[in-house]
Amino acid sequence: MVSIPSLDDLHAIGAAQQPTYADPVERDRAIDALRKMPPLVFAGECDALRDKMAAVARGEAFLLQGGDCAETFEGVTAENTRNKLRVLLSMAVVLTYAASVPVVKVGRLAGQFAKPRSSDTETREGVTLPAYRGDAVNGFDFTPEARRHDPRRLLDVYHASSATLNLIRAFTTGGYADLRQMHVWNTDFVRSSPVGERYERMGAEIDRALAFMAAIGADPAELHTVDFYSSHEALILEYEHALTRIDSRTQLPYDVSGHFLWIGERTRQLDGAHVELLRHIANPIGVKLGPTSTPDDAIALYEKLNPDRIPGKVTFVTRFGADQIRDLLPHLIEKVTAAGIEVAWVTDPMHGNTFATENGYKTRDFDAVIDEVRGFFEVHRALGTWPGGLHVELTGDDVTECVGGGSRLSAADLAHRYETLCDPRLNRAQSLELAFLVAEMLSGR
Repeated sequence: MVSIPSLDDLHAIGAAQQPTYADPVERDRAIDALRKMPPLVFAGECDALRDKMAAVARGEAFLLQGGDCAETFEGVTAENTRNKLRVLLSMAVVLTYAASVPVVKVGRLAGQFAKPRSSDTETREGVTLPAYRGDAVNGFDFTPEARRHDPRRLLDVYHASSATLNLIRAFTTGGYADLRQMHVWNTDFVRSSPVGERYERMGAEIDRALAFMAAIGADPAELHTVDFYSSHEALILEYEHALTRIDSRTQLPYDVSGHFLWIGERTRQLDGAHVELLRHIANPIGVKLGPTSTPDDAIALYEKLNPDRIPGKVTFVTRFGADQIRDLLPHLIEKVTAAGIEVAWVTDPMHGNTFATENGYKTRDFDAVIDEVRGFFEVHRALGTWPGGLHVELTGDDVTECVGGGSRLSAADLAHRYETLCDPRLNRAQSLELAFLVAEMLSGR
């Protein structure tokens, strides 16, 4: 049996971006309650996803990972969950059909309730309070009561994640994910959006293919359900440690808070607590690599997280920004490949392309997002390596948070439906447009 370090050991190592709980008794009570909770996901599901990520690393599949920047407790509704699932399923159909490649579908949901922040505090009109770190830690309202770091919120995270996973499982096995439902997913905007019209034309082609299969008596189960996995950044050590359990089949530790966990750009210190905890678990793991990452950093992280080189165990998610990806990514891939490491390479074209508008909104330009994806594909094409996937912050709603796209959203338009409490997300039309553009890049690889 593989043991994992204790929570005290992890904190002794030093952990970045952690809550500061004023009452240790209250914190320990929350942790003890979490340790008694049933798993949110199962070890066998994590193994299945790890095998799929191994296929991505080999160039035999493509990862689509998306969802909210930061989930909120208020957002855990059937409608919100269905809308996010709808846009991810729609994108996956576009990628699968147009690019003829299997798509691994992973939601950035059912656990993405905490966010690292660049500053511990926020000041408004001379008043300084703790920064909002996501609903897992504190509230968004700018009051001392709301901004207090409350460990009882970790139990709320568990229950909100459980409700979200129950909804996802119901939708994906109860008929909603049936490929013959793809017209229903987007009927409300196909007539008004150029992207919707293109999606509908593709849907008509798929309908003809399905009718042909039905005529010859073929009706595979894959047409009616999908494998869908959950992921989040493994940020708060108390939560992740309490939900790490020993699997009865293999006697290996799994973090049963989600199928796929990732280490962020701010917490990937080689000798830090996050790497130390996640190197002990058997789940597939992602590591965010930004502009300050060196090839030696990436190789050392891989070797520490996956010393046995288990296929599909580690994924590198690059987030350089459109203006740097063509310069920084080639050297990274070349040195990692030369070290004999087979890893899934995924692009996060969101986090390196954030800026503030003159009217005070944090936003991203859709053209910059596309340019980073295009640069990602260009580099891999030049090196003969596989562009393994796409990690995006998106919503199934028609928000106005990122400028550009087919509807040409301007900075002035952002005020209409700017709903995120953290980073700006692509809306449904922008997400589908991105899927079509990525499908063209994949099919032309």
